[in-house]
Amino acid sequence: MSLKQTYGSRALIAGASEGLGAAFARYLAAAGMDLVLIARRKEPLDQLAAELTSAYSVNVQNIICDLSDQDAASQISASLQGQEINMLVYNAALAYIGKFEDNDPEYYQKMAQANMVTPMNLLHLLGKPMLEKGRGACIMMASLAGFQGSGFLATYAASKAFDRILAESLWYEWKNRGVDVIACCAGATATPNYVNSNPGKTSPFAPKVQSPEAVVKECFSHLGKRPSFTSGRGNKIATFFMQNLLPRKMAINIMGDTARQMYGL
Repeated sequence: MSLKQTYGSRALIAGASEGLGAAFARYLAAAGMDLVLIARRKEPLDQLAAELTSAYSVNVQNIICDLSDQDAASQISASLQGQEINMLVYNAALAYIGKFEDNDPEYYQKMAQANMVTPMNLLHLLGKPMLEKGRGACIMMASLAGFQGSGFLATYAASKAFDRILAESLWYEWKNRGVDVIACCAGATATPNYVNSNPGKTSPFAPKVQSPEAVVKECFSHLGKRPSFTSGRGNKIATFFMQNLLPRKMAINIMGDTARQMYGL
């Protein structure tokens, strides 16, 4: 069956204006699903909505919302006005690369809100109606950084660990109730945010940077079959070595050393 037949006709994508969020939107629009797109910036969201409406003849609603706001989930709920949502894709995240002590604690509060609290609230808000209807899907974007301590990415890495564990836990709770949950653990992906971070070269053995479209396609190949997955062959091999063959101390050192080299820290 198609995604629309399996889960329903409307998907909500948080963090949809570019990169992975836009790739999810294009994939789901091509599958015939109507969309609710959420992002902080209006102009790129409007451009994407116009593109999808023209190309796929689907209905697209935009909600302008800062997902680091404490009441973000309430804002979204008010904008939906009771509309049924059959799939949640939470892609939005704030990140900081650098020494932990050099950043403002208020920014870490915003990171915690956008990366952990708002997705948790949206899972609760949208997951309950899915459970009542006995069908739906929730996709949480996690990260390889969340598998172990990641120096110079400390708060981001911790938040992505939270997202993966939350998704895996709900996969177990909801798997026999018609709602599929999965955490997509991506590595370096050629999104605008990644490119704009100006990463330097690392080891020639480092996994290749993936395209957003490749990550999204792989995500849907695993949805409904497993609680989480690591995207990309190179990332899978690297994760296996880091998590199963290397001492944890060495894995943490590798992550920190890689970030130091990439960003000249």
